[in-house]
Amino acid sequence: QVQLVESGGGLVQPGGSLTLSCAASGFAFDYYAIGWFRQAPGKEREGVACSSATDGATYYADSVKGRFTVSRDNARQTVYLQLNNLKPEDTATYYCGADLTRGYATIEAMCVMSAVGGNNRWGKGTLVTVSS
Repeated sequence: QVQLVESGGGLVQPGGSLTLSCAASGFAFDYYAIGWFRQAPGKEREGVACSSATDGATYYADSVKGRFTVSRDNARQTVYLQLNNLKPEDTATYYCGADLTRGYATIEAMCVMSAVGGNNRWGKGTLVTVSS
């Protein structure tokens, strides 16, 4: 049974940092692209940062480049998202998503196109609130 379990969300002040974790089970973790997506109230889910399984490539949304870092530990079957210099507009529920179809040619395509209407397997999400 495929499971993705996020943790690490919380309330943080602007400029602060958080580390999100997603523990995966039930599939060959090191064979599939995986990443972080977020959905703010009233907005569509968007791809934030994703990691390829095959070539180590990563993709970041323009809004988080230079502030967020995605990493994966295949031995622990865990993907992390380091969030630095957080802004109020980063407030959202953050989801871990895995593309078990291997249906995208690039990690950018996976991260952007699978956010809405894709066939990713999803965790239940963890809420990040950035507020003073």
